[in-house]
Amino acid sequence: MTVAVPPTPFTATVLGLPRIGPHRELERAVEAYRSGAADAAELHTTARELRYAHLSVLAAAGLDSIPVGTFSYRDHLLDTAVMLGALPARVLDIADPLDRYFAAAQGTGTIAPLRSAQWFGTEYRHLVPEIDKQTRFSLHPQKLLAELAEATALGVPARPVVVGPLTFLTLSEHADGDPLDRLAEVVPLYQDLLARLADAGASWVQLDEPILGTDLTTTELARLRSTYAALCGTPRRPAVLVATSFGHNDSALAALSDMGIDGVALDFTAGATLRSVASIPALTRKLVVAGVVDGRDTWRTDLDAALSTLGSLLGVTGSVAVSSSCSLLHVPYALTPAPGLDERLRPFQACGAEKVTEIRILATALAEGTEAVATELRAAREATTQPIRLR
Repeated sequence: MTVAVPPTPFTATVLGLPRIGPHRELERAVEAYRSGAADAAELHTTARELRYAHLSVLAAAGLDSIPVGTFSYRDHLLDTAVMLGALPARVLDIADPLDRYFAAAQGTGTIAPLRSAQWFGTEYRHLVPEIDKQTRFSLHPQKLLAELAEATALGVPARPVVVGPLTFLTLSEHADGDPLDRLAEVVPLYQDLLARLADAGASWVQLDEPILGTDLTTTELARLRSTYAALCGTPRRPAVLVATSFGHNDSALAALSDMGIDGVALDFTAGATLRSVASIPALTRKLVVAGVVDGRDTWRTDLDAALSTLGSLLGVTGSVAVSSSCSLLHVPYALTPAPGLDERLRPFQACGAEKVTEIRILATALAEGTEAVATELRAAREATTQPIRLR
């Protein structure tokens, strides 16, 4: 049965997590595996320990919805290509799945890797999947289901995260034709994935669609509508949250909101506004995940301004959750191990751990009132209003 009433909305989250470890543990483990100094079991053990640490830290911080599936040995677009059976033909003869993955990511002596491209104005460079007439899509969701099972076993309120079909196809390299012409092949696989995630116990799923924050043609908006009408019409599925980080498009948001989604994550640091949200009647029945803590830079959040935005949103939406504007993979883990940081800047800075704390403070203030976090708000106010003196 299609989801008719979303599950209880969550209140505090982030849209994604760092991958390489606070001391670059994953990077070193991958290098050891690729050089032959470590085997696959050792690499997988390091990865699992990092994922467990991430889950434990976010749960302890009080987040009531925690992303899973954002872990990657290299890149989330490549992981999506693997999930959809869309690796290039030149790596398919490699029998071992892990070696096949790294051949696509980094190449070998005889195989060229996928090229990379800038990810929506950030310093991160994603790998570009290659799609041609020989590409035959098929669903391989084992990685995502395994990471969901890990989190569930730990009692973590997990929310699977997947790159959405529009963003995946648009950012891929196509030998010919309009990339969105392949939606008819890909959307049924996403429908199958949604059903499998529901069967595995997921109450929410996050589909990352940053392409919806860019300028879209009339044809692209029509394909947005048909895609999400199909996905949200899946007979059995979790509640669908669509994340549109790094930009904002009023037309895309209006179209998306009418297609049966259950929530939308908006980037209030990159174009989303109260006015645009208030102008869409359908959002009065949705969860709005408000990205008021910037996940792209290392400056502290103006918590008073963020609270003002959040409070106003409560009056025009079904419910509000506090979030980072995008995945925290774009910032260091924490200020503590940040070598070379000018100590005079430290009071103004916030990395991953500090941004999670800001989210918790804002969510508590929204739910219980500012008196519940008066000390934290006062400290943040003092830190962000003092002048920076570097001389």
